[in-house]
Amino acid sequence: MANIQASAPMTEAPGRERLLALPRMLWRDKFAFASAVLLLVVLLCAIFGPALLGDVASSQNLRGRNSPPFDLARGWLYVLGGDSLGRPMLARVIVAARNTMMVAAGAVASALLVGTALGLIAGYRGKNTSQVIMRLGDVIMSFPSLLIAVVVLYILGSSVANMILVLAITRVPIYMRTTRAEVMEIRERMFVQAAIAMGASPGRVILRHILPVVAPTLITIATLDFAFVMLAESALSFLGIGIQPPEITWGLMVSQGRPYLTSAWWLAFWPGLAIILTTLSLNLLSNWMRIAFDPVQRWRLEARSSGNG
Repeated sequence: MANIQASAPMTEAPGRERLLALPRMLWRDKFAFASAVLLLVVLLCAIFGPALLGDVASSQNLRGRNSPPFDLARGWLYVLGGDSLGRPMLARVIVAARNTMMVAAGAVASALLVGTALGLIAGYRGKNTSQVIMRLGDVIMSFPSLLIAVVVLYILGSSVANMILVLAITRVPIYMRTTRAEVMEIRERMFVQAAIAMGASPGRVILRHILPVVAPTLITIATLDFAFVMLAESALSFLGIGIQPPEITWGLMVSQGRPYLTSAWWLAFWPGLAIILTTLSLNLLSNWMRIAFDPVQRWRLEARSSGNG
């Protein structure tokens, strides 16, 4: 009895050690660490920006109309210049981060939950159930995502909630297909077959034995998909069928600055730079997560961490 009790901490220790090693491995990978810091800054701007700078970002000042960047005569908020109505670009870029992040996070989270649930059912249940679910995914993928967005936004109107709905619908098949493929392979492994032989219910097998193995892959895909959804939202806002004023997003700011590219390039440049840096950071962090969560390739980061330590 004492031996059984003593073995439990020993089996949990490697898992805790691997989790504690993640920050150390992230620190050793300078590109991934810089990406994580930048994404943390963007997240803080999205959370606290509207409360701190919301009024400043919406108040007009025609005397500062199209103020050039790095001219601090009007205050530090005009370090990135002013827009066509004299509103400080720095405040608007910070405030716009909330809607941009909200749409991307809502769409990815919704698609992840729905797609994972359908994929788990399709991969574990019988052939008929799997075929019905997969044909649903084929129907969604048969329509161009831009066409779905135009139709839905035209019928329901442009808003943050509708943007999340549109983008989530188009991303569900990705998680559904990935989860189904993973489940069909994992369910044949020895530990899953042993759980079934011991009388575990299908729900317990899926949630306790299969989902933890699939989760790292889905998290990596979601991180990468976050960048894609951001670009999709920016494209829809740029085309004029996304979020409309007085709400602002980075894509909408790029669209509003397009007529001034020759006279006031900074109106479109700063929000465009924010989109590029955020999506680049998401891609770099996603690549790091893919290696960190993969037991076969994880040794690369661990060797780099121990070698530099």
